[in-house]
Amino acid sequence: MRNDIENDMRAIQEITFEAYKASGALMAMLSSSGVNLNGIAATLEKMSAQYEGGVVMLRNICEKHISHNRQIGSKPELKRLDISGKVEVNDYGWLHIELGALLPNCRYQTPAYLSDTITRLLDDYERRVCALPRYKNAMLVVDEHCDVDSRRVFDQDNKGWKAIPNALKGRLIADDDQFTLGVALMATRDKNTACHIYLLPRADIGDFFQVMDGGYPIFT
Repeated sequence: MRNDIENDMRAIQEITFEAYKASGALMAMLSSSGVNLNGIAATLEKMSAQYEGGVVMLRNICEKHISHNRQIGSKPELKRLDISGKVEVNDYGWLHIELGALLPNCRYQTPAYLSDTITRLLDDYERRVCALPRYKNAMLVVDEHCDVDSRRVFDQDNKGWKAIPNALKGRLIADDDQFTLGVALMATRDKNTACHIYLLPRADIGDFFQVMDGGYPIFT
């Protein structure tokens, strides 16, 4: 058991050390006379991917070595935090996932941290509330709430939205091919930053947008 934990922590240290070296390289680039913006962006993306990989690995280590039912001393388990997001399903069977952050910039690979976060939110909903719905033909609507100051990545093809269907495939939908899942990427001007993800039967998409455009509450 102890050796297993030590091996896991060595892996975490390797990831964080590589991220630390990337941050050092970034500082060196910033202090040089000629600033290479493309090089800075590439280094930032590399550093972000390394940290995200470390977070996902650390989450899995906690799942493996810590019992959720265990109490420390006489204190109960800590109250669940909603920092990462929440999941809800309305009476029509429409699923809503709210994330407390915008989609990450992702030009080269799907962000594992985002897929992992959505998966854990869905796991938590099934554990605390009830089973999730399944859709034969579904529509995925991703609506980012932001303003110009809070969003710096404006091109949809540079956002990590593909992590979302990856987390839903095989669980709420059989596949994420074009005949099973339609996708709509939207943005709503809002000073409160958030990413709203909706999954619903494709036959309901007209009703969904009618409710949304009318300003009526979709979830209460």
